[in-house]
Amino acid sequence: MDPILVGKAVTTPDSGKVVLLPQYGNRHGLVAGATGTGKTVTLMTLAEGFSRIGVPVFLADVKGDVAGLAVAGAANDKLKARVAEIGIPGYANEGNPTIFWDLYGKLGHPVRATVSEIGPTLLGRMLELNDTQEGVLEIVFKLADDNGWLLLDMEDLHALLNHVGDARKEISAKYGLVSTQSIAAIQRALLQLGQQGGDRFFGEPALELADLMRTTQDGRGMISILAADQLVLKPRLYSSFLLWLLSELFEKLPEVGDLDKPKLVFVFDEAHLLFDDAPPALQQRIEQVVRLIRSKGVGVYFCSQFPDDVPDNILGQLGNRVQHALRAFTPRDQKAVKTAAETFVPNPHLDVAQAISQLGVGEALASMLLDKGVPMPVERTLVAPPRCRMGAITDAERAQVRAGSPVGAKYDQAVDRQSAAEMLAARTEVAAAQAGAPPVKAGGTTADSGIGQAVKDAVFGTSRRQGMVESMAKQAARTVGSQVGRQILRGVLGGIFGGRR
Repeated sequence: MDPILVGKAVTTPDSGKVVLLPQYGNRHGLVAGATGTGKTVTLMTLAEGFSRIGVPVFLADVKGDVAGLAVAGAANDKLKARVAEIGIPGYANEGNPTIFWDLYGKLGHPVRATVSEIGPTLLGRMLELNDTQEGVLEIVFKLADDNGWLLLDMEDLHALLNHVGDARKEISAKYGLVSTQSIAAIQRALLQLGQQGGDRFFGEPALELADLMRTTQDGRGMISILAADQLVLKPRLYSSFLLWLLSELFEKLPEVGDLDKPKLVFVFDEAHLLFDDAPPALQQRIEQVVRLIRSKGVGVYFCSQFPDDVPDNILGQLGNRVQHALRAFTPRDQKAVKTAAETFVPNPHLDVAQAISQLGVGEALASMLLDKGVPMPVERTLVAPPRCRMGAITDAERAQVRAGSPVGAKYDQAVDRQSAAEMLAARTEVAAAQAGAPPVKAGGTTADSGIGQAVKDAVFGTSRRQGMVESMAKQAARTVGSQVGRQILRGVLGGIFGGRR
């Protein structure tokens, strides 16, 4: 299998090309550098390279220019000169097979997950709850599990919180202390998250990981691009969502060992948002995920301005490195330059610390894993240009890509199934009917047919809406298997993400 061309080494006149070997693509990587030095173009080059060898890629579009992967670039004299200087055979401008996603459903297919799938730990992080409030949220999820109440959307969570508030004494006696103040704080946080658009994320149809791991009929890997220009303005929601995706991949994918190429490449842009204000326990668990997910065929590539945005324990696991220019204007910058220089395998022909400050746009210091997983000495590198457009696309071009998407019919229309909100409402109706049930007439009907019919409709459904019985029957396999799976997943999340279980 052909290696992925990163660029041409120019440290010495006889330096060769810098390539990423597909069999080490799951050994993770880092692309770092100051704003405007070419990080995004490098990510696009790597994404194209993986796609061309049949590896699906997932990455976030923070600035709006990564979407250019979907359409062909335009040749110009500068581009032709770079291609000739590097020596790229068969270079031709072309687009890549792309699927656009968007949590808000505007610039791509909606990305949804159920509240149950997110779990209390990550949801608590999204809502920025304190330990006491997160403990109450765990009780709410436990109560839903014990009663078979599906938590699909925020309406379900609001309904269950109201139920917990109404039955606070009984629930506190069984599960632990639940205070009205904590419930109110969670409700306020949910309201704020909903106003920011987070309520669109919770619901169905939920994202299936298989749709992030698609390939085309001719063997190209699909590139999934998440519109994140607005999402990144909510750092906790952005980082928690990507962390959830990574944890889903970790939990659900089977062990595959060393492959000839990754099953998926996952790019974590603005990586510093993942670690900002993260407690040491969280960093330790993320380190475990990064270390172990390699054996499941997933390569994780972090992108950030400074290499020390990524903790040392995780940085040490990133075998493929591309470092763009850093300007040593401040003590913070000088420290970052020193950190970057120390993490590379030395090259006797290159002063790394000095070179980092002298790199031009489109140049980088690169070190990839060679045969047997040995890192190569760092090389000053001219980064190869991608074949796609290096910039934003028009609304018409985006619409054309979306129109040909293989997943549009599956995700564009939301589905509202019977879940906790409806089940709790039906339970209330049944209790009210039983408390004041009128005498039963001959034939088995109640004197008040309105109440009886309402209860019947809630439990057994109508021609237009599923009832509790039908909904639970249809979801038996999912509820039994998936609910156990979700409880196991929450156990994993509790271990991975610093939960208290």
